[in-house]
Amino acid sequence: MQILVHYLQRLPKQSRAVLQTCLYGLGAGASAVFFQMGINWLYRLGLGKLSQQSTSTFLIGSLAIIVVSSLLMGWLLNSFCREAAGSGIPQLKLAFWKDFGTVPWRVAWVKFVAGIVSIGGGQSLGREGPSVQLAGAVSSNLAGLAGEAKQNRRLAAAAGAAAGLAAAFNTPLAATTFVLEEIIGDLNSRLLGGVLLASVLGALVVHGVIGAQPSFTLTGAAAPSWVGYLLTPVVAALAGLVGVYFQKASLGLRGRMKSTRRVPGWLLPLAGGLITWGLGVAVFERTQRLGVFSLGYDDLSSALAGDIGWQLATVLLAAKFIATFTCYGFGGCGGIFSPTLFFGGMTGVALAGLVGLEWPMARADTLTLAVVGMSACLGAVVGAPVTGILIVFEMTHEFALVPVLMIGALVSQAISRKMNRENFYDALLTQDGYHIEHVRPPRDLQSWQQFPVSAIANFRPVIIRDLVPAKLQDVLKAHPYQRFPVVQGDKLTGILTRREAEAALRENRAPKLENATTCLPHQTVRKLQGLLVESPINFVVLVDDDGGKILGIITLHDLLRAEVEKAGSGDL
Repeated sequence: MQILVHYLQRLPKQSRAVLQTCLYGLGAGASAVFFQMGINWLYRLGLGKLSQQSTSTFLIGSLAIIVVSSLLMGWLLNSFCREAAGSGIPQLKLAFWKDFGTVPWRVAWVKFVAGIVSIGGGQSLGREGPSVQLAGAVSSNLAGLAGEAKQNRRLAAAAGAAAGLAAAFNTPLAATTFVLEEIIGDLNSRLLGGVLLASVLGALVVHGVIGAQPSFTLTGAAAPSWVGYLLTPVVAALAGLVGVYFQKASLGLRGRMKSTRRVPGWLLPLAGGLITWGLGVAVFERTQRLGVFSLGYDDLSSALAGDIGWQLATVLLAAKFIATFTCYGFGGCGGIFSPTLFFGGMTGVALAGLVGLEWPMARADTLTLAVVGMSACLGAVVGAPVTGILIVFEMTHEFALVPVLMIGALVSQAISRKMNRENFYDALLTQDGYHIEHVRPPRDLQSWQQFPVSAIANFRPVIIRDLVPAKLQDVLKAHPYQRFPVVQGDKLTGILTRREAEAALRENRAPKLENATTCLPHQTVRKLQGLLVESPINFVVLVDDDGGKILGIITLHDLLRAEVEKAGSGDL
């Protein structure tokens, strides 16, 4: 590695950037492929083989697998890295914006092991989101090994995320648009070239190791008839509603579990696992279908092939819906891409079957409704309509479906934006107390220093209004921040640090407050720099002209992040 670093450092800047991006794409793609292979191996070895045995053997064996894998996964997450829980995409997005793309190595190995144990062990979650976080973490650490400073790893994290998703889904175009839409938030980002290159390399890795076949093969796919076009908005609306209520159910349960103190964190995933087991074995006994467990792609493929009727599709949809939101809400390790595709596909098959009871439905129309449901449900949850269209198109390789996918995306986005204020990932960050601000400063140093402070302030600060121990504990548990403004009545009385609050709670005493440094919204960044240096805790409170009402806060980290981003764009 030292030889490689030495070689890279001797290259011209542009050539070095290209070679490093290739390194990120290949490393991230390989990690995602091995992750996928690990999940498939464990699933086939466990639930797959047990499904071929007697009913009693399946019941006992599947219960043992679910219990052991859920407990092991919960122990890994709570002992080594809580940031590896869930899908991981919000955590990677947070690292991209808050920590310049730097992701600790423990995130990569815990996600890899816990994800394989969780999804391969049968929890009703997906592998694509974890592949994004895993690949982004691997690329971030590869950047560190290649000599990149911690404040210069955004390209590595974004490129790794694209390569990981491309390898997970075999969809390089959709992976590129997803990273630009969701993580970077800018389809015209200067990182586009690196993200696209890494995405292609990630797809090449999966082609070389697993094969170039699409994730789903559609037999009889063709342009739909007028019936298919008429029903497209209907299935898109239904699938969008399923996605909306899945998000509400998952986040609602997750929020309640975050505030509970009765059950230790490592034990919570077992609840989701047991619910999945109960639903999964009930469905399996009657239908011989394992779709409630793990990814469910085998049953989704069967539905697309016409082997599942509308009644069974409805049962699988209901059982998978409950199993997935409970697995996620109780803190499982896995994503929501695969489940939402499953929800949407089964919604389309169920609707086609019901309509077919009265009017004959062509094979092409049934397939159309299924794939539109897949795209609409995914787009409604992740809030990335272009990705929702491209990911289904690339997974199926059917160009004739693109027009109806576009119609479905419009309908599902209208519904999801009306009913949910944020997409799934942003809502998760909000629930955890994080608010990401994307700073776009002016074009030169002098203008930047004359920029108003309000341009980089956080206008949604967490304010402590009551220093009673119980209230204080709730604030510390709900929010990860290190400093909090304290207001008594309508007056700013000081700043409470997390360290002082925790010490006061341990020692059963009143906490001591730091003096508050304040500034006005129209004051300049140059003035702010001086105030932050003078502040003993590098923390400034933005107040109104009367000096009483808190408008926002600015930390030294906020200022440095904005200036590093400015310098990285070549504008300073």
